[in-house]
Amino acid sequence: MLMNRAETMLMNNPARAWLQRVYEVPLLERLGARLGGSEVVEIGCGRGVGTELLLQRMGAAHVSALDLDPAMVDRARRRLTRHGARVDVQVGDACDLPFADASADAVVDFGVIHHVPAWRDAIAEAARVLRPGGQLVFEEVTRHALQRWSYRTFLEHPKHDRFSPREFVAELVAHGFTLPQPTVTRFFGDFVIGVAVKPATTYRGPL
Repeated sequence: MLMNRAETMLMNNPARAWLQRVYEVPLLERLGARLGGSEVVEIGCGRGVGTELLLQRMGAAHVSALDLDPAMVDRARRRLTRHGARVDVQVGDACDLPFADASADAVVDFGVIHHVPAWRDAIAEAARVLRPGGQLVFEEVTRHALQRWSYRTFLEHPKHDRFSPREFVAELVAHGFTLPQPTVTRFFGDFVIGVAVKPATTYRGPL
């Protein structure tokens, strides 16, 4: 689902960009994210700040960035023009990725899957498009956070079937992912952060 105006403002501010650059990306790298020379799919790219970090900081060879909001896609395209053929940006749904099976080295989720009503389908799509050995790199917001008064009052999210850190990881495992390093939770369980790896065997759907 699309972000409301309050969350759009919250996500499109310099403080959020600073947090991604100085905290989230270094933490994901410590947890094993290795994107150098990779073909990367970013779901929910917003205005393209995370996409730039994937290209400049993490060394992705090419990023296919998607967002459900056409206005954000337009902003990201303008921001990322200077990267030329290393990036393409399009309107897209995390539950219906416009890519072939086993076509990406990594799928990156900077806090998007919690916006998806059918969030399990988004994980299934990530598993489908990843090559064997590919990484799902994620920083996610949990049910614990979404139940807070501030989230319920000012932000808009799906109200049913939200996940805890343990439930999110369990769904990854159900789709065949392994986690070489344990996930990290932050802010009393509000966030779950980690890197999941698709096994080298052929994906056959949830266990």
